[in-house]
Amino acid sequence: MKKVCIVVASRANYSSIKSVMRAVQAHPDLELQLVVGASALLDRYGSVVQLIERDGFTPLARVFMLIEGETPATMAKSAGLGLLELPTILESLKPDIVVTIGDRFETISTALAAAYMNIPLAHTMGGEVSGTIDESIRHAITKLSHLHFPASAGARDRIIRLGEMPESVHLVGCPRIDLIAEILDELNGGVPEALFEGGVGEPIDLAKPFLIVSQHPVTTEYGDGEAQITATLEAVRDTGMQSIVLWPNADAGSEDIARGIRKFRERGQGQRMHFFKNLPIEIYVRLMRDTACLVGNSSSGIRDGAFIGTPAVNIGTRQDGRERGHNVLDVGYGREEIRDAIVRQAGNGRYGRDATYGDGQAGRRIAEIIAAGEVSVQKRITH
Repeated sequence: MKKVCIVVASRANYSSIKSVMRAVQAHPDLELQLVVGASALLDRYGSVVQLIERDGFTPLARVFMLIEGETPATMAKSAGLGLLELPTILESLKPDIVVTIGDRFETISTALAAAYMNIPLAHTMGGEVSGTIDESIRHAITKLSHLHFPASAGARDRIIRLGEMPESVHLVGCPRIDLIAEILDELNGGVPEALFEGGVGEPIDLAKPFLIVSQHPVTTEYGDGEAQITATLEAVRDTGMQSIVLWPNADAGSEDIARGIRKFRERGQGQRMHFFKNLPIEIYVRLMRDTACLVGNSSSGIRDGAFIGTPAVNIGTRQDGRERGHNVLDVGYGREEIRDAIVRQAGNGRYGRDATYGDGQAGRRIAEIIAAGEVSVQKRITH
C-alpha cells in the first residue's frame, strides 16, 4: 500500500485537490494521509477544515503556520514556520509520496520539506504563467518536484522546457474541473434559500441578474489593495446590479482588501450586496452558472469560468499571462473601465464550454499514475 500525503492549506487548495483525495482514498493500492494547515484551519477564512471533515476526510495532522499581519514579511515568515513544522509531520507519517498544490507560500514549504527529506514530490497545476510572486513560486516548486501534473497543454510544454523529463510530466487537467463537471451534471435545482442566512448584507434575489466579486491582493502591488477593491466595488455599484462579494485569500495585502470591503459596507454603500467569507464549491459552481458576470482577479474566472461558460471581467495584473478562454475580458483598475466591462460581459450572456483546463477526469488519472510505479528522487534534467 503506497502512502500518499496531501497537504491542504487554503480553501483554493481544497477545491483544487478534492477529486484527487477522493480518488486516492478509493484506490485499492493507495492510502491517503491528509495534512491540513494555514488558513484552512481558521474561522476568518471560513474554517475549511470543517468542510473537509464533513466531506468524509480525516486529517492526520494540523499545522498552524499562518502569522498574523498579511504583509510580505509575515507571508515569508509563515512559509518558514511551515518549513519548521512540516518535516516533523512527514517524519511521523513516513509517506511514500507527497502531493503539493499550485503556487502558494504553504506549497513551497511543503515542497522544500519533502525535497530535503528525499520524499518523492508530485506537483499539480505547475507550468502556468500568471505574473507576481505566485509564478516564481510555481516554477521553483516544479524544479523541486519529481512528478508533474499540469492542467493545460501550454503548462506541460513549459515544464519540459524548464528541463524536466518528459516522462515525468503528465497532462491530466485541473482536478477542480472534476468537481465542476460533476456538479453541473447533477444540477437539478438552484441555490438553497437559506444561503443568505450566512454572511452579512442584504439578501440577493437570484432570479434577477447578479454579479460575483472575487478579488485578492496582488503581492507585488502590496499597499494598493484597498484602493483597488474600492474601485471595483464602486464600479459594481454603478452598474445597479446586485452582487455577492467574497472575502480575499490569506496572501500579503489581504487585510487591505478586507479593510476596503469593510469601509465600503460601513459607509452604507453596500446596498444590494451580500458578503461571504467562503462558499462550498457546490454552491459556488451554481452561482457561477447563474451569475451575469464574475468580477475580480480570481483564477476561478479563468479556470472554472472557461468550463462553465461564465462571463468574467479580470481586473489588473494578478493573472497576467495565464492561458484563458474566450469568456474573459481583461481590464485595468479604473472604476469606469471596470463598470463598462461588466455591462458588456453581462450583456453577452453565457459563453460556450471551453476545456482548456481539463475534461473532468484529472483526479482519477493522478491516482492511477501515482499507483502505477515508483518515483525516483534523483533528478534527471534534459538538455
